This record gives sequence, structure tokens and C-alpha cells, in this order.
Amino acid sequence: MLRNHGSRQRYYHEEIGWNSRLDSVQAAVLNVKLPHLRGWNEARRERACYYHKLFREAGIAEGAVTLPAVRDEAFHIYHQFVLRAQKRDELRRHLTEQRIGSEVYYPVPLHMQECFAYLGYKEGDFPESERAAREVLALPIFPELTRAEQERIVATVAEFYR
Repeated sequence: MLRNHGSRQRYYHEEIGWNSRLDSVQAAVLNVKLPHLRGWNEARRERACYYHKLFREAGIAEGAVTLPAVRDEAFHIYHQFVLRAQKRDELRRHLTEQRIGSEVYYPVPLHMQECFAYLGYKEGDFPESERAAREVLALPIFPELTRAEQERIVATVAEFYR
């Protein structure tokens, strides 16, 4: 548990732990992958840019979906493409029905994790993190994601909100 963020179950932390899952085999694989990292990161940024374009053109109602903020002075590699979605769980079911993967990362805010109970925080103490935990949804993003796949993903999201 300690080497996996203090968790037996993903995203539910019973103890304070760390991310220490790298063994010798994984280190060797990463050593081979490292020279490709810059290109893969650039490909992710290109996919994210295309997502932004597609969502702008999709005609989804204002406020239904909030895309990741993009700032000129920032450099984002889009390890995940996380948006905030109204009716997030229903949208996720719709995507799953259409065989489109999505993920809810960090469904429980840190202050509500068992390992931090001793701090005495309760629901309502951090309303923005609680709201984010209810709304965030990661869409597929990886260097090999095709434009056609992205177009299908965004069309499916738009279909849900119509």
C-alpha cells in the first residue's frame, strides 16, 4: 500500500504513501522510451489543440463542458485531457455505451481521504475541490490518437448534451 499512494483501492487512500512503483524492468523500458518523449509530448499538445477546435465548433451549450485553460505563458504536455462536465457521470455512461473510454481521476478530494481524517476537515470545507471531484472527466489523449477518433469523441459528447 505504501508504494502505491497508501491505497488498496485506486484513489482511496487509507494511509499517506508515495508513488514508488518503478522496478528495474520498468526503468529499462523507460530508458528506451526517453528519447521519444519530446515528440510524444508535442503530439499530445497537437491533439489537445484539435480538441479545443472541435469543441468550439460543436455547439455545446455554454457551461455544459469546460475545457482545460490554455495560457500563452504556459507549457502543457496534456498527460491527461481533463474537462469539467455537467452531468459528468451520465456523460461517462453515454461515452462507455459508445465504446469511448474516459476516466475519473481523483474522485475523492484530498481533505476527504481517510488518511487525512486526523486533520478534521469535513465536506463543505473545500467546495471547489469537491465540485471538481464531481465534474472532472478525462477524455482519451495519446500521441497516436487520430483526428477521426477525436471527431467521433467530440460528436458523441455533443450528442449527449443535445
